[in-house]
Amino acid sequence: MGKIAFVFSGQGAQTTGMGKDLYECSPAAKAVFDMADSIRPGTSKQCFEADKETLSQTANTQPCVFAVDLAAAAAVVEKGVKPDYVAGFSLGEIVGLGFSGILSYEEAFKLVCKRGELMDKSANEKNSTMVAVVKLPPEKVEEIASRFEETYPVNYNGPAQTVVATLEENAEKIIEAAKAEKGKGVKLAVSGGFHSPFMSSAAEGLGKYLENVEFSEPEIPLYSNVTALPYGKGENGEDFKKLVQSQVVNPVQWQKTVENLIAEGVDTFIEVGVGKTLTGMIKKINGDVKAVYVQDKETLMSTIELFETADK
Repeated sequence: MGKIAFVFSGQGAQTTGMGKDLYECSPAAKAVFDMADSIRPGTSKQCFEADKETLSQTANTQPCVFAVDLAAAAAVVEKGVKPDYVAGFSLGEIVGLGFSGILSYEEAFKLVCKRGELMDKSANEKNSTMVAVVKLPPEKVEEIASRFEETYPVNYNGPAQTVVATLEENAEKIIEAAKAEKGKGVKLAVSGGFHSPFMSSAAEGLGKYLENVEFSEPEIPLYSNVTALPYGKGENGEDFKKLVQSQVVNPVQWQKTVENLIAEGVDTFIEVGVGKTLTGMIKKINGDVKAVYVQDKETLMSTIELFETADK
């Protein structure tokens, strides 16, 4: 077995009851939820009991998904499996800031709470949304996006899946345009056009908030959504605060991130957190690597068993 990467899931997969199983079966996971509750009372209860609508409000989604992602990672490490690299999709990258040691768990959680609040506010400033376009290469999606005002490719998820942020009024037109090119468009259940200029005020607010946050060198390399390289590498990659701030208004370079991790020798990806969206993306980017997910006791145990079998 080669190197291991933990990948932290982002918004979209949140569901009622998420993390409860981990809370009950893992002391390390419980400690994460307790930490979240000490800073934002009721976070655990929201994860375990809130309905889908409540969990889909950005100001709730981000701290709740953060808690589940970090709890899942803590549970895997508790069982003896540690990563060589980490990456996170969108808000998952903020989890990575804590897990990699760039921030403490507490500071990373406070940051994600602020980020969720600011992005929620930005989403209410203009009626924007997101559309996932599949079965078409990124270049074709970029060309389709160029036909519409205020439409931006924002998530480069794989060779045949690109998400665009756009005005609400453009969504159906983009879906029709994708269909005409023999692709398929799906409007996402999100509250705004994330990772685009629609989030400019959120980026401005984050910049001010980050002035008082101390960053450390990572203990584990963390890959940036903006550069697809580890924090500290590449042009301006050493400016950690700028990477965090600019992430909310720039595309998520997920395909490049996965490809760069594989080039570093990663052959096993463990998606820690809610759902298995990233697992599916990774398999479409490269079918030769192993990709598994941990979101509850069952998937935790099956993943640990995988490593125990490999060691024999």
